[in-house]
This record gives sequence, structure tokens and C-alpha cells, in this order.
Amino acid sequence: MNRTKAHWNSILWIEAVGFSALIALSWVTEAVRLPHFVFGEAFTPNWHRAELRSLVIFLVWLAVYRATRRLLERLHYLEDFMRMCGWCRKIYCDGQWVPTEQFLKSQFATSTTHGMCPDCLANGVRQLETLDNAPVTPQG
Repeated sequence: MNRTKAHWNSILWIEAVGFSALIALSWVTEAVRLPHFVFGEAFTPNWHRAELRSLVIFLVWLAVYRATRRLLERLHYLEDFMRMCGWCRKIYCDGQWVPTEQFLKSQFATSTTHGMCPDCLANGVRQLETLDNAPVTPQG
């Protein structure tokens, strides 16, 4: 879990650094008259334009940050699910499918034993009674 949180933070920090670089570039453009040097156009610094660009970039970053954080939280939630085979009940753990008993022993340091819950016992008794009451057909 700590590794996942650290990974989240690194993704969010990379986003923040990228958007901060865009804001810094907006201000540097005004300070060093970049359009004048690149395009040869007449240029007078317009600090209001830099402020507006910074505000727009900040608002876009805020929306991206919130969406990314929401997606990462959802991903973390889904990663917490235990994958279990619907047929043999093996559990996916550390890149391999292991029997349930082995998983419980490795993850929880506990031994297992087998038993039967009351619902399964009642169902088993019903099935046995059905088999006992079934008519016998002669085989020929």
C-alpha cells in the first residue's frame, strides 16, 4: 500500500511540475520577449496576458489533478480486490495462482482445516434423500 501511495504521489508531482513549467514559460516569454526573437514581430511585454495564461493553466491543472487523483483512488480500490478462480477457487497472488489453503497459510500464517457450513450440510442431506428416494430402474 505504501508503494502504491508513493507511486500516486510521484504521478501527481510529475503533473504539478509539468504545469508549473508551463506557467514559468508563460512568464519567461514575456520577460525575454521570446515572440520577438522567434517570429520577428514587434513586442511589448504584456504582464496581464501572462497572468491570464497562468490562471488558465492553473485551472486546467486543477481539473487534471482532481481527475487523476480520482482515477488513482479508483484504481487503488480495484487493486484491493482478491482475484479468485470461479472454478477451482485458487487465488491469484504474487503473479501465480495458488490454492486457497496455501494462500491463507502464506499471507496470514494460519493453518486451515475443512468442515461443512450448515447450508451446505442441509443441501447435501437433501441430495442424499433425493438419491435414496429415486426409483431404481433395471438395467438390461
